[in-house]
Amino acid sequence: MSNTAQSAPLQIAELRHDIEHHEHLYYVLDQPVLTDAQYDKLIHQLQALEAKHPDLVTPDSPTQRVGGKPKDGFSKVAHSRPMLSLDNAYNEAELRAWADRVQSSLHSSDTLQYVCEYKLDGLSLALHYGPAQHGGTRLLYGLTRGDGTTGEDVTSNVRTIKSIPLVISAAKLEQAGLPQTFEVRGECVMPQSAFLKLNEERERAGIAPAANPRNAAAGTIRTVEPSIVAQRRLDFYAYFLLNSAAAGNSAAAAGPDFLLPEQSAALDALKAAGFRANPSTRTVSTIDEVLAFIAEAEPERDKLGYEIDGIVIKVNSTTQQRRLGFTGKAPRWAIAYKFPARGAVTQLLDVLFQVGRTGKLTPVAALAPIPIGGITVARATLHNPDEIARLGVRIGDFVAVERGGDVIPKITEVVEDAAHPRGTQPIVFPSRCPRCRELVVRAEEEIDFRCVNASCPARLSEELLHYASRGVMNIEGLGESMVSQLMGHPLNAPTSLADIESDADAVVNVDPAESKDEQTAAEPTRRALVHTVADLYRLTESDLVALDRVGSKTAQSLLAEIDRSRRAPLYRVLLGLGIRHVGDRTAQDLANTFGSLDSIMTASQEELLKAEGIGPIVASTIHEFFAIAKNRVLVEDLRKCGLQFTAEKKIVGTAFAGLTFVLTGTLPTLTRDEAKQRIESAGGKVSGTVSKKTSYVVAGDEAGSKLEKAQQLNVPVLDEPGLLNLLST
Repeated sequence: MSNTAQSAPLQIAELRHDIEHHEHLYYVLDQPVLTDAQYDKLIHQLQALEAKHPDLVTPDSPTQRVGGKPKDGFSKVAHSRPMLSLDNAYNEAELRAWADRVQSSLHSSDTLQYVCEYKLDGLSLALHYGPAQHGGTRLLYGLTRGDGTTGEDVTSNVRTIKSIPLVISAAKLEQAGLPQTFEVRGECVMPQSAFLKLNEERERAGIAPAANPRNAAAGTIRTVEPSIVAQRRLDFYAYFLLNSAAAGNSAAAAGPDFLLPEQSAALDALKAAGFRANPSTRTVSTIDEVLAFIAEAEPERDKLGYEIDGIVIKVNSTTQQRRLGFTGKAPRWAIAYKFPARGAVTQLLDVLFQVGRTGKLTPVAALAPIPIGGITVARATLHNPDEIARLGVRIGDFVAVERGGDVIPKITEVVEDAAHPRGTQPIVFPSRCPRCRELVVRAEEEIDFRCVNASCPARLSEELLHYASRGVMNIEGLGESMVSQLMGHPLNAPTSLADIESDADAVVNVDPAESKDEQTAAEPTRRALVHTVADLYRLTESDLVALDRVGSKTAQSLLAEIDRSRRAPLYRVLLGLGIRHVGDRTAQDLANTFGSLDSIMTASQEELLKAEGIGPIVASTIHEFFAIAKNRVLVEDLRKCGLQFTAEKKIVGTAFAGLTFVLTGTLPTLTRDEAKQRIESAGGKVSGTVSKKTSYVVAGDEAGSKLEKAQQLNVPVLDEPGLLNLLST
């Protein structure tokens, strides 16, 4: 072997080390010392050496950040632990109330510290790291948040984000005090400079601009072409460090969540390991100091180069975090303080009407475009006729517009002064549906106007989107453009106003004075493939590849998602039917009580009222829904498609009937959801708080304050074997 060949491994190792060092300086610390040309020269040298020695190319090389697209789209992977959302506080009183709840749940002698961090407006990612071949650690895979329980494996795209280290040396791990295996959670954001560049490119290409950086980042990370993701320079800010556990392995997940005793120490360790963590953090001891941090941060938000919409406050001690625990949706030890909405004054030029899946007509304000917080707003919801009356707004008025939560624009008031004269044209709801031209009615007891045509194309598009949404049938890939094409419309035909900022053409403009059939919906340009949600299960690959911009892989991925939805539980099928007033909890109560869709369909209103949580209005709505022949036909069609029409019926009259349980801590083999499901299926209830009315507290490891309260109130305490024994009897 020549001397050159012998030195190649060393040269490659040195080049990789230098490139990784300079990427960290540039993309993490914002302190570049090389020009772009000098950096490119290093990359080219490494590429040339690797081309001569392909056996030395490794997946963690800087040249391999951009790889091939996923073979079969993005697969779904269970999170090691749920990725929960945060509760919000909108003012000082709500923040202080949260702090009081935290303090009251801990020992009175406990010393509290809080960590304040910017709340970045992007999408959450979970990154899993494991042992590298020659020491240190390497990126194994990255997941989106998904529905909080299961995310999409977007590793091929995550690898293109240069602020995410592909490998971390043993020396850095030792400096950070981290093992080789751990999980990092954080926020993926699109910097404002990259967002502006993206929209300039879209406008040059004749494509509607993206609504905001958050939507652009979310859309980018789910692009199946990693080369496109690499061009858009996403950033990643780490904010959470967890003990890694195999996804779906309850035994592993039962281990300690946190690697370090404090959140502030975790942030320091992440920085030492080479991650980008937001530099604007502060550890404080009082809520007054938290409020001071908030007051300093808000004026700085427009200078950061990326979007933030508030401040996240976390209890610093991870021991205290464990004791405080979680609600069903959020940790009790953290809260997001949301900045007040940003607003501006503009003119209401017109009012357009959106038709929803229940036929409801929603008025949408067409505004003179106005920039608010870096985003151009041209649409805002007016909600319903009562809101229009409350505002006293007319077409031509100048109005104050806010981006509620810095995302959804809304009109807050009419501006009336010498500089802003009042409009003269009243807002009148149309007498006919803007899409199908059937009559619009307003029931005497209701606020809203509705299209009475069950076959209205606008209603169908919304039904399909609802059916495919997360929390219902969760069919990834069935978005607005796909639904539009399945209904026979061209790719860019409007279907809904899911995002009224970014899809201005999705609302049909109707002259309120029209009473005749002078305006008709656009004729479809191709044969409709879908007329009901059941038609989704009859789609074929040849149907889909005939659509615009749909290749074989995309078609196969969508068909796999649709097929997987056949296994969704009964309560999700009920949600998918779109019965008014039937949400997630009501659907679960119906499934638990009746055990089958047939029993629900044939139940009288009196029988429906016997189900937990079902009142007269809901019972009437359910009964009326199944009394309509079209809906019964749809149910039979779905039955033929192989959907789940039965569920484990809740047992009534067992020893658990009338008993209330509280779950706390980590059980050895059962997850919290599994334990809850088994208790409820046996007739019991699960509560989040311990009181004198609690029948049993089921306690696992790190049980915390709930166990202490149970002992104070003499509430019986069970471990997991005790619960299982009680269930078996």
